[in-house]
Amino acid sequence: MDLESKYYFNNISLFNIRNSNETRIISLLPKVLAEFPDFTPEQLDVEDIYALTLNNLKPRYVQRGSIVLRKEVTDEMIVEQLRKSIRVVLKHPKH
Repeated sequence: MDLESKYYFNNISLFNIRNSNETRIISLLPKVLAEFPDFTPEQLDVEDIYALTLNNLKPRYVQRGSIVLRKEVTDEMIVEQLRKSIRVVLKHPKH
């Protein structure tokens, strides 16, 4: 069973409904990681930072074709949460 098939209900695909913060976090991550030059994150570190940041921001789910009237989560909020998440991962490494 492929991933997309898990997102069906009554022959309606819900696969393309996503938290719009996901791609915003990914795009801001390099900038914020650059603030921590002594930290070279491994895959698990990046995954933890990403998940922690998503979990600590208000979700903003949208589907294809959605019109976003206002962004309740600003880039500044994402950057600050990324910093906090990086500090947590640095304080509690898993390797």
